[in-house]
Amino acid sequence: MKSNLNFSSRVANLNPYIPGEQPKDREYIKLNANENPYPPSPKVVEELSHFIKNNEMKIGLYPDPDSTELRKSIAEHINKTGGCMNNPQKLKNPVSENMIFCGNGSDEVLSFVFFTFFDKVIIPEHTYSFYPVYCDYYGIKLEKIPLNSDFTLNKELMLEKSKESSGLIFANPNAPTSLTLSNDEIRQMIKNYPKDKVFVVDEAYADFSNDSAIPLLEEFDNLVIVRTFSKSMCGAGMRLGYLVASEKIISVIKTAKNSFNHFPVDSLTQCFGINSCKNTDYYIECTKKIVNSRQDFCEFLKNNNWFFYESSTNFVLAKKDGLQGKQIYEAIKKEGVLVRHFSTKGIEDFVRISIGTECQMEKLKQIMSTL
Repeated sequence: MKSNLNFSSRVANLNPYIPGEQPKDREYIKLNANENPYPPSPKVVEELSHFIKNNEMKIGLYPDPDSTELRKSIAEHINKTGGCMNNPQKLKNPVSENMIFCGNGSDEVLSFVFFTFFDKVIIPEHTYSFYPVYCDYYGIKLEKIPLNSDFTLNKELMLEKSKESSGLIFANPNAPTSLTLSNDEIRQMIKNYPKDKVFVVDEAYADFSNDSAIPLLEEFDNLVIVRTFSKSMCGAGMRLGYLVASEKIISVIKTAKNSFNHFPVDSLTQCFGINSCKNTDYYIECTKKIVNSRQDFCEFLKNNNWFFYESSTNFVLAKKDGLQGKQIYEAIKKEGVLVRHFSTKGIEDFVRISIGTECQMEKLKQIMSTL
């Protein structure tokens, strides 16, 4: 039926984010959304069940708007791991709960970052595809900086262009390239970056690398780090993300949040986050299993003439001479496994493959060995 309703011009100009597909025509091995293949800690599941059974009124009442206990738990987790569960190291200068801001997944946290700090933003050409969506939504000017020929970030050009912007953001490790900058590289970038502009690092995948930029917070007041429970903390279904920064930056972000949604993180999700942070050792074990599977899979790719980038994430970006990316994606999907293909120019011949369980990866290797 034809509608005569009028909509705002803002909606007409939106280009929404396209998530990884979730087809219902059959059961698939799902390696297309960079989810964790392992369940949450059994202790976390037990605590969630206990919370529901014994806190009926908390389900009917508004949650703690400041996520107080959750922020304390996140700070303790970060201080124990240094922000990298693949290479956990106790922080020499601990972060406090007052340096933590929580939201409904890192996507909401990133949305607040874009709204709060950017009028014009610098991003890499190939990175998290939600960044341009935020720019459309809030009317933020955007400039994409081409990657180097080896898909590394063009740090010099990003810094040069940042002089004409209100800030920059990049994922580290980057997605979908899976490549990472060292803390020394990030430190050098911030030293040459305007001190009155925020420098945002999206660390969704940092736990699978060898480092996190969190120790740099003690050196730079304008550094903002965004993180998530969706990847290394086995919690994509709960929608919980957070930001780590100076108390001054947290205060400004809270103003943006309280102008939009005073109660962003529900009680059950807060319970999930608190207890996940109490079970760090379990998640360190899961992270190391994924990293080991990633290394094994990369060895398979190397031995079977696939081109790939050395990954610091829970996924691998790969291609094979003579095959188009869409062909690879379709051939693998036909055999019951989902991987991600992007039609974006420059990466259209690649597929992005999330690291699954050992059994799932063996199935995938069998399929890919025939291509």
